[in-house]
Amino acid sequence: MSYVIFVIICLSFIFSSVTGKMSELSIAALTSCRDAVTLCISLCGTICLWSGVMKVAERSGAVKKLSCIFAKPLGLLFPGIDKKGIAMQYIVMNFISNLLGLGNASTPLGIKAMQELKSEQKAEKTATRDMIMLVVMNTASVQFFPSTIVALRASYASATPADIVPCVWVVSLIALGVSVTAVFAADGISSRRKKK
Repeated sequence: MSYVIFVIICLSFIFSSVTGKMSELSIAALTSCRDAVTLCISLCGTICLWSGVMKVAERSGAVKKLSCIFAKPLGLLFPGIDKKGIAMQYIVMNFISNLLGLGNASTPLGIKAMQELKSEQKAEKTATRDMIMLVVMNTASVQFFPSTIVALRASYASATPADIVPCVWVVSLIALGVSVTAVFAADGISSRRKKK
C-alpha cells in the first residue's frame, strides 16, 4: 500500500507541474492536512465513547451473555469453532461494534478474533473457512446505527445527519448476504474438488 501511495504522490507532482498547477497542489495539500486533523478530533469523541462502552460490556460480563445469545446464529456461519471459546467472544464483540457502525473500534476486535481463530484452528499458512467468513463479516457488516457516518455528517453541519440510516440498512444487508453466499459457494466448490 505504501508503494501505491508513493506512486500517487509522484503522479500528482508530475501532472501539477505539467499543467502549471503547482500552487493549487500546495494549497490542496496544506488544506487537506488541516481538514484531516479537524476530522480526526471531531470523530475522536464518538469513537472513544463507543469503544469505552464495549470495554465496559466486556469487563461487566455482558459480552459473555451476548456471546450466548449470538452463539447460535453466528454458529451457523462459523461451524468449525468452539461456541464458548475466546474466538467466539471476540467475533461477537466485533459483530456488535459493526452493528453500531464503529469500524475503527471493531478492527482491533477483528484482529484479536483472527489471532484466536488461528490458534484454535492451528492455521499456519492458509486461512480457514471460518477466518475467511470473519473477514467477510467484518468488511460487509450490517450497521444498525452507522455512528461514524452520522458523526461525520453532523461535523459538516448536516441538518439531518441520521437520514441515511435506512439506506445503510438496505445496502449493508445486501452486501452481507451476497458476501456470505459467495463464501458458502466457494467452500462448496473447494469441498467438491477435495473429494475428487
